[in-house]
Amino acid sequence: MKHFIFIFLILLGTSCKDNKKAEKEDTAVTVQQYTIEQFMDNEAVSGGSFSYDNSKLLISSNRSGIFNVYTVPTSGGNYTPITASDSTSYFAESFFPNDDRMLLSADGNGDEINHIYLRDTTGTIKDLTPEKGAKAEFYGWADDGKSFYFGSNKMNPKFFDVYEMDVTNFNAKMIYQNNDGLNFSAISKDKNHIALVQSLNTNDSDLYVYNVKTRQKTKINANQSGNSAQDFSNDSSALYYTTDDGVEFSYLMKYDLNTKETSNVLQKPWDIMGAGFTEKGSYMVVYVNEDGKNAIEVIDTKTNKPIELPNFGDQSITSVGFSNDEKWMRLYVGGSNMPSNLYTYNFETKEQHQLTNVLNDEIHPEDLVSAKVVRYKSFDGVEIPAIYYLPHQASENNKVPAMVWVHGGPGGQTRQNFSSMIQYMVNHGYAVLAVNNRGSSGYGKTFYQMDDLNHGEKDLQDCVEGKNWLATQPEIDGSKIGIIGGSYGGYMTMAALTYAPEEFDVGVNLFGVTNWIRTLKSIPPYWESMRKSLYLELGDPYTADSVRLKRISPLFHTDKVTKPLIVLQGSQDPRVLQVESDEIVAGVRKNGVPVEYVLFEDEGHGFVKKENQIEAYSRVVQFLDKYLKADKQPVDGELRSTEIKAED
Repeated sequence: MKHFIFIFLILLGTSCKDNKKAEKEDTAVTVQQYTIEQFMDNEAVSGGSFSYDNSKLLISSNRSGIFNVYTVPTSGGNYTPITASDSTSYFAESFFPNDDRMLLSADGNGDEINHIYLRDTTGTIKDLTPEKGAKAEFYGWADDGKSFYFGSNKMNPKFFDVYEMDVTNFNAKMIYQNNDGLNFSAISKDKNHIALVQSLNTNDSDLYVYNVKTRQKTKINANQSGNSAQDFSNDSSALYYTTDDGVEFSYLMKYDLNTKETSNVLQKPWDIMGAGFTEKGSYMVVYVNEDGKNAIEVIDTKTNKPIELPNFGDQSITSVGFSNDEKWMRLYVGGSNMPSNLYTYNFETKEQHQLTNVLNDEIHPEDLVSAKVVRYKSFDGVEIPAIYYLPHQASENNKVPAMVWVHGGPGGQTRQNFSSMIQYMVNHGYAVLAVNNRGSSGYGKTFYQMDDLNHGEKDLQDCVEGKNWLATQPEIDGSKIGIIGGSYGGYMTMAALTYAPEEFDVGVNLFGVTNWIRTLKSIPPYWESMRKSLYLELGDPYTADSVRLKRISPLFHTDKVTKPLIVLQGSQDPRVLQVESDEIVAGVRKNGVPVEYVLFEDEGHGFVKKENQIEAYSRVVQFLDKYLKADKQPVDGELRSTEIKAED
């Protein structure tokens, strides 16, 4: 493939206080520019269930162009394909604990109606949850490995009941009927207790322990707060959970099932996102959201001290998992400038094995950009965290255009993870400021709730202030700054173009909400347990809140859009319906501004298939090259709008 080499020469100048110019050096940078095909040839790998004999792991990989399931030897070696789909993506769930059978999952091209599949030792794949229109979720294995737990909404599309499936005959029995909109979190090894969570609002929830024998629920939390069940102790005597009761960040608590007493286990200056025990209980794994980055501790439960994990230099361990006998640990290791690779570590031999090499061999790691965490003050003094990617070729003498990136949600968080799309944009000369505007998770519950019933207003101002911060950076061309986002971030893109039409120079809307009234009325039925929380945060479309929801919905204000726009959408999207994008495109086109529309018939909420990702991301950069990077804007008579329909 053709490569472009950009060499920026050292520029010398002089300046000094007495009006003489001192030498000023602009570092020469050589950047190899890569195609979108090269970036999307990076492999994405997930999962990592150990087989019963520890000889191999079950993983998901998109090396074929979509996600399929493979096994890979624990000490390294070639992949063995388990599925060979060319249309529907399949994902690894788990090896069976006592044999080589496997559990897989798949939905219908992004419709989110997942089913659980058995792959037996003959290679036959069978749908274990074939009920049409019902969604199934794998919850984990019983302690003896003879059954597994799963959730299904086949009885009521609004709620997930809890089932146990016997793997000798694959008959399932209901062990908890969910009539109250509670969500399963964990089950004790003795099968006697289930942890359930009831959402109260986007931050707070009530935590219950359900006694399977007596069918009684016991509420754990005394005060309204953010609570999340994590795991039962291995002896089934206690429930471990996180809460932010009385503080800004979630900490780890223990609830004794016999005495009903609670005790503080672990507290950090950031949110503890998760905690769980290994199969034999020798270790507890704790995940901390440390400034948008995973910080992991593996705690020896006998000494209550963290064990020493392998050192990967400037790369971080992003997740870990253990074999059932606790002799092996698998680790994902990566960073903002490196996609995560899968490793294994043997506790007995202390040997470490790299199982994957997911970065395309044609891409030189030194050409990728490491993210930098920055903070800036918003219009009202609130400090806004953001993750900044500055192209290597940018300098004060070679200013580059920039994009403000807005995450999904509301309530999401842009994290310090690898993104092929962001790296592609940066490699092609666009700085990216990924803004964690007020309402983002990970920075305390006060910050998290700051955008409640205020969307498209103060959070939008945070994005505008992000643009203003970019404009002050010496390497940035302040006259060429756009905004991009997906889902809720797509909404923010359209809000920016309608409510602050002169602030950003272009907009990239990836499957964004444009009509809150319709979106909130048409949420998937299996979101019923969260409906009240969504309405408390965003507004109830069936009440007087609809007046405000219409006011903040860009669809009703398309006449204000004056800047070029590109919209990308999956037609199978159950969250943001295709009609949202259809209508916003039609509305903006009436203004005579450039509009491009890319529709994928075989994608849902986000693009999974590599050929579609290539099409989508290349179209975005082509759009930016034309309308943001270029000095010349379209003139009257130039083609103003195009539409591409991407199909199988």
